[in-house]
Amino acid sequence: MHIIHSRTLGPDARQIREDVFVREQGFQNEFDEIDEIAYHFTLYEDNTPIAVCRLYRGDTPGEFIVGRIAIRREFRGRHLGQALLTDAEQFALSQGGRKLSLSAQVRVRPFYEACGYRATGEPYLDEFCPHIHMEKQLNGSFRSGCL
Repeated sequence: MHIIHSRTLGPDARQIREDVFVREQGFQNEFDEIDEIAYHFTLYEDNTPIAVCRLYRGDTPGEFIVGRIAIRREFRGRHLGQALLTDAEQFALSQGGRKLSLSAQVRVRPFYEACGYRATGEPYLDEFCPHIHMEKQLNGSFRSGCL
């Protein structure tokens, strides 16, 4: 497996997000202006694209926002989300990142907590799906990846 970083949303990443978020989960506003400024990560097994995420700078110095983590259904349960998240964390750290933020679907909150993220605030709806804001500090106590 290998992960490709790109400054543009390529067709492989677009297709995975379309399949997972639009077709499977029913989101309508999947693609936005953030795609134009984000780093896009696509995980491949052999030459098959199987998982994606994006990462972009937040509004405060040292903050990065990770999101749109999506894994093709037939490849789930293999810790690919952890691999993508760890890679995004390492990339953010290499770019001066000190904090990662994300908007997690409430149903996957335990996954992010196992990866060192903590919820801040109350759940809210994003396209009728409950989400929660989560953060992880990338300072001296930073431990990459999930437990």
